[in-house]
Amino acid sequence: MACPAHDPAPIFDYFRAGFASNLLIAAVAHFRLFEKLEGRSLTHAELAAELGLEDRPAVVLLTAIRAMGLVLADAGGKLSLSPLALEQLAPGGYFSIAAYLGLAADTPAVLELVERLRANRTGTAFVYKETVESPMEEEASARNLTLALAGRAKNVAPVLADRLPLGNGTLLDVGGGTGIYAIAFLQKNPGLKAIVLDRPEVLRVAAEFAAQYGVADRLELHPGDMFTGAFPRADFVLFSNVLHDWDIDDCRGLVRRAAACLNPGGSILIHDVLLNDALDGPLNVACYSAQLFTMAEGRAYSAAEYGSWLREAGLDIQPPIPTLAHCHVIRGGSAR
Repeated sequence: MACPAHDPAPIFDYFRAGFASNLLIAAVAHFRLFEKLEGRSLTHAELAAELGLEDRPAVVLLTAIRAMGLVLADAGGKLSLSPLALEQLAPGGYFSIAAYLGLAADTPAVLELVERLRANRTGTAFVYKETVESPMEEEASARNLTLALAGRAKNVAPVLADRLPLGNGTLLDVGGGTGIYAIAFLQKNPGLKAIVLDRPEVLRVAAEFAAQYGVADRLELHPGDMFTGAFPRADFVLFSNVLHDWDIDDCRGLVRRAAACLNPGGSILIHDVLLNDALDGPLNVACYSAQLFTMAEGRAYSAAEYGSWLREAGLDIQPPIPTLAHCHVIRGGSAR
């Protein structure tokens, strides 16, 4: 499995760029964000209440608007309009272009996003949970979705394995899908074994990839539900582009369960996109966060958020290492 010559990040940016315009139109025409902030400053929680949004959709919307430079935070964390927004988007201003942006207020994509934000409605496109109907329950749809997601994994997985050598031991890849990430680590670390935990429908694809890449003798396929089934013991537990599908409570629970299954000296590896710790960008990740919001139960998280869950589980944190497609890996290690 070779590393790509190019980072596909720009293509993903083009693919998700529509979320930036839809979030901006929603903020202007539906949530009246710039009207509510004109002449005053509010905390994130106060502004979320003014907008009628729960925390998850408020973070999705406000992170993007802050990344655009339209809302600024002071030293105390209070949010106010930037000079650009005050001149161009505050209602009634001589130079205001709010009405111009409002011409797109009733487009289907904007209306759907607004409804989802207001209802904090979750998507189920790429996730499985016993309490939620999902395409991942059906073999044909699970196969199609799994293979579609493999396109990004084939780019990123060999870079991740190259930048984070593991050596010997056992890697547990939770929600590992095709097993591409585990396979990349196996190819890079001859003394490593791996277990991919996922739904049975998905693991049929992983078995094909394991045979294709010649690692089937070192790759165990473990069918189960990551929220209810027992985690096998492991030296490394990998969550690669998994936690962003779930809400904060689910993420914290998964990290705790992963820490409990670690062998002495083991590590949890969180590989994902990262929002800024201040939740003010970057815009490309904020757009991906909006995409995740529409497709799953989570959003993009920051290194500070991931780090707090790892520390809660009793692990020491190492600085994030960049890979590709805006992803980084954060390693939380236990004491030997």
